[in-house]
Amino acid sequence: MTHSPLLRHDQTLFRDPDVFEFTFIPDHLHHRDAQVQELAFLIRPALRGGSALSAVLRGPPGTGKTTTVRRLFREVTETTRQIVPAYVNCRHDRTPLAVYRSIFEQVHGYAPPPVGRHLDEIRRGIASRLRDHDAALIVCLDDANELIPAGTYNTLLYQILRLYERWDVRKPGVFAVTSDLALNLYAKADESVRSVFHPTEVNFTPYTKVEVRDILADRVRQGLYPRVVSKVLLDRIATIAAGEQDVRIGIDLVRLACLRAEKDGRRRVTPGDVTAAGRAVAAPVLATRAAGLSGDERILLHRIAERSREGADMTAGAVFEAARNYLPVGKTTYHEHLNGLAKAGIVDLVPGAGRGREREVCLRYDPGDVAAACIGSKKPGSIITPDSVRNR
Repeated sequence: MTHSPLLRHDQTLFRDPDVFEFTFIPDHLHHRDAQVQELAFLIRPALRGGSALSAVLRGPPGTGKTTTVRRLFREVTETTRQIVPAYVNCRHDRTPLAVYRSIFEQVHGYAPPPVGRHLDEIRRGIASRLRDHDAALIVCLDDANELIPAGTYNTLLYQILRLYERWDVRKPGVFAVTSDLALNLYAKADESVRSVFHPTEVNFTPYTKVEVRDILADRVRQGLYPRVVSKVLLDRIATIAAGEQDVRIGIDLVRLACLRAEKDGRRRVTPGDVTAAGRAVAAPVLATRAAGLSGDERILLHRIAERSREGADMTAGAVFEAARNYLPVGKTTYHEHLNGLAKAGIVDLVPGAGRGREREVCLRYDPGDVAAACIGSKKPGSIITPDSVRNR
């Protein structure tokens, strides 16, 4: 009897769809042993009746910072009562009240009353629980850089790290996480905070293609039924995610490609599913990157996209000559803009073959999508439109 290649209406490709959610915590962390060991070393003094040490976790998005912390915190919770870890997402909770309510809920196991609870009373409730169980508190402030524009970064660090001064508890540790590589969280702390905040720097570098593939293969094994995604397509997805330096893109690509196949009633993911999913995933990433460019960089990028669509010469010199009518700048400024596009991850500057050959400008996205992103990401008041780019 031949096995049908089509799914019945009540069948699915997903063994466990939660595996492909960004909040999923895997049982095994691939290729983050060094970071786990460093963080475990900082926690260890609390297991001996002392206080945990602090850290700054720094790395680009999609390099496993949040997953590593949450996995470590889960293990701590499962193995000891001497340490109470509290994870705070500072994109959502930026005010002192919101942060302390989150910590209170994780320390007590239930939320404080939604109204009528004074901030000082919430802190007292946290401290009393720690004191009653002789437990050390470790707070992870994920995306801690979000607290800086909110004006609460120094206040929260000061109050959390000095909790022991007002209440008889051990000095808490703080793990501050940031994806902003240009930001020094220690330097952003004022003098009173730096007197008690002595973080160890724990760096998270982008995963290689091989490492991305290992992570994706594990997710596929746990989350999908056998043979849904071939090894060839998994390699292709890993290549895309590694190129973007973000493993989350690979996870989302697998999920979206499977959803597309499932919608069509197919038991296998096809190359077309991956291509369609890739465009859906790349669009918001490209839009975000284009929005971070200067006006002149977007004008240059728009011209690069047009030349790429036309199949024109894409050497750096040829692009410069073609762009001079649209962007009247010298070679030095032009190369600064070009390097800015490469740093943003939108173009690759590929060395030419042979000695002294010019670099070639290669788009990492579809030229049409790039041109649309240049126009769609213009800032309020900008004159960047197709006509203004041509007539400038």
